[in-house]
Amino acid sequence: MADILIASVPIHGHVAPMLAAAASLVQRGHRIRFLTGARFAADVEASGSVFVPLPAEADFDDRIVAAGLADAQRPDGIRGLRYDVTRTFLAPARAQYDALVGALTERTDAVMVDPTFIGAGLLAAGPRAQRPPVIIGGVLPLTLASNWAPPFGPGIQPRPGPIRRLDRASFRLLRLMVERVVFAQAQRDFDALSRTVTGRGADAFVLDWVSITDGIVQFSTPSFEYPRPDATVPIRFAGPIIGPSSGELPDWWGDLDSGRPVVLVTQGTIANNDLGMLVRPAIEGLAGADLLVVVTTGGPPVADLGPLPANVRAAEFLPYADLFPKVDVFVTNGGYGGVQFALSHGTPLVAGGAGEDKPEVAARVGWSGVGVNLRTGRPSARAVADAVATVLRDSRYRAAAQLAAREIAAARGVVEIEELIAGLAVSPG
Repeated sequence: MADILIASVPIHGHVAPMLAAAASLVQRGHRIRFLTGARFAADVEASGSVFVPLPAEADFDDRIVAAGLADAQRPDGIRGLRYDVTRTFLAPARAQYDALVGALTERTDAVMVDPTFIGAGLLAAGPRAQRPPVIIGGVLPLTLASNWAPPFGPGIQPRPGPIRRLDRASFRLLRLMVERVVFAQAQRDFDALSRTVTGRGADAFVLDWVSITDGIVQFSTPSFEYPRPDATVPIRFAGPIIGPSSGELPDWWGDLDSGRPVVLVTQGTIANNDLGMLVRPAIEGLAGADLLVVVTTGGPPVADLGPLPANVRAAEFLPYADLFPKVDVFVTNGGYGGVQFALSHGTPLVAGGAGEDKPEVAARVGWSGVGVNLRTGRPSARAVADAVATVLRDSRYRAAAQLAAREIAAARGVVEIEELIAGLAVSPG
């Protein structure tokens, strides 16, 4: 059995799927050590993994950070992603690298990290003979650069169907703009950081650092990701690796069986400080419609929503494993894990997100045909209502989502991780 060091930035949406993978690997007999923030120590230990704490320089509470960013009016769109890359992911990279190196032992067979744990890029830049394989646990849309896909960041939704030569030319031009203009300063910072460890500039663009790793195990399926026939590292699709879900049922739970379509609305557990971005427009747009709207605030008190229309039910959290079999449409700001969970149940989506990877997730929702991409993180009430009506009316969205569910059911989960690591051990470098 393998000895695997798993590392994740201390953000719930990144830790949770990596921890689900860790628990599954432990059940299959592997020894797992999990490097992340202190607030996840109990969860790590409950998975059967050994908790390894991040140093203070790389540890933070994502809930507090998110609240502070809301107060500071964090920029939206591509500027918001640039802010996150510089402040949240690149700034602690050296401390992350030092923690990784300190946690390695002679027994370590592989290191698996989430795609924003940039410190692992400094480890991967070292000679393969002097380090264990470094692989990515894909808890976000693929950031791997390709001439066959738009650059990560702007949330560009390609046209459906075969990628044409003109498309590829456009993608290359857009990628140059993203790399040399939008993220030019971030790249200079990444180069400077790399020099402190390797003595040379970075081997890859900061958003494409995964290209210097030894492999990627994407926690999704091929139909939800843009094809990359020119990929320079092996990519395996494990499907979403979902941990257990539990929680108390509200007293209105029986209303879900009223026969009316059920629409679930959420902004997730982090980007929910301003529920006026998506939740309130959805409530307003769907008020009075012949359907049941279920809202999960993801933490903020339900009272923050104010008076609710008669067809709305709300809770801070709900057990998704029990809820999703009853849901007809999922309205989301584009959290990757939530979208994958919905697709595992064949639930079509309406997606509109701003910041982090959310525009990229929404773009893939539209491109793959499993839902409607609102193309904004602040849609109008009318836009949300029209999108929900479209998804309910047009059976093609549900058909595409159900096809994704069958693909997910056939996925092999952590077996993909095991086989990638075993192959790298046989053929290092």
